[in-house]
Amino acid sequence: MSVLPLRAAAKRWLPISLVFLAVGLSTAMASPFLALFLTDEIHADPLHVALFLTVAPVSAVIVSTLIGKLSDRVPSRRVVLLGTALAGCAGTLVTAFVRDYWALLLVTVPLTALAAAMMPQAFAYAREALEGSGRVAMTMSALRTLFSIAWVAGPPLAAALLQAGGFVLVYGFASLMYAVAAVVALVALGSEHPVPAGPQTRKPAGVDAPRALIWLTITVFVLTRCAGAMSVQALPLLITRDLGGDVGLAGLLLGLCAGLEIPLMLGFGLLSARVPVRRLLIAGAACGLAYMLIVAVATSTWQLIAGSVFNAASIAALTGLGVTYVQDMLPGHPGRASTLFSNTFPAGSVIAGPIVGAATAVGYRMPYAAGAVMFAAALALLAAGTRLTTGGNVR
Repeated sequence: MSVLPLRAAAKRWLPISLVFLAVGLSTAMASPFLALFLTDEIHADPLHVALFLTVAPVSAVIVSTLIGKLSDRVPSRRVVLLGTALAGCAGTLVTAFVRDYWALLLVTVPLTALAAAMMPQAFAYAREALEGSGRVAMTMSALRTLFSIAWVAGPPLAAALLQAGGFVLVYGFASLMYAVAAVVALVALGSEHPVPAGPQTRKPAGVDAPRALIWLTITVFVLTRCAGAMSVQALPLLITRDLGGDVGLAGLLLGLCAGLEIPLMLGFGLLSARVPVRRLLIAGAACGLAYMLIVAVATSTWQLIAGSVFNAASIAALTGLGVTYVQDMLPGHPGRASTLFSNTFPAGSVIAGPIVGAATAVGYRMPYAAGAVMFAAALALLAAGTRLTTGGNVR
């Protein structure tokens, strides 16, 4: 490749790549320690922890769905990306300094709900840029890998900041990352980027998948993301309360998992050109089941380290390929498809919140046992969905 094509590719993909990195780093710093923040800093009881962890994702699903429907009708996603980044910046900044439970619930929840729409819109932006390309799954997996790279650094950095200056530093830095994403959206994501100019030019060839298959697949992702959310939220508490470790170890384990995800995600992206994506999703769900069973019975931290390989493989397959799979089901609606997939994260957290809240009273192994049941159910649904796959864009 000559210098000019390289420069053109860099100009095309560097801004959106920076958005993925910045938002990924902010999320990786803030979300794993939210339950710990509510428990230790806000002194919320299990009921109020569960309430917060339920209301926040419900709001995110509602707001993201509305934005997703509207976004496919506008000529550019730049304004949407800018607004959601600013909302994330404000929400994390308020969290850094406010210590009243109800004030946090009323102020930060709407802001974080808006911020939650940023990732699906970034994926939709990238999908439109790839229209007509034969490397959609590989490129989308590569962009999702940037999110994993952010998770390599995010949890350990958050743990270090937590030990150095408390949650003010953690959420203050997270706010700074959203500010970086906002600047990139304002300055670099302009009309020269490959977003089509009108709604009539946005729709590639193809027909929607059967509605039953779409919703069955979304249910699979809700179940697996619920299990994943429980795993992340409960890990610092399991390590510090049950296994005698410290919060720094939790950060290192989350960073290790993210580091393992990177080559696995790229590998799954390459495999998707030769292996049906549904088979790779089944493999990912099976790895998730293995991880949950390992952690549920773990008696030492080395077992958690060994289980991280299975966890990373599960995340790499399900999140790296999932967005492309759902986008293929709705080829004419990239914003709606990306939002449907991304909403499985907060929707899963809605279910996870009460379970993690209950775990503060009954034990921190319980979320992992529940997660194993959810992965087993996801495997059954994926197997059933094979009969509904009737060609077209979905394979």
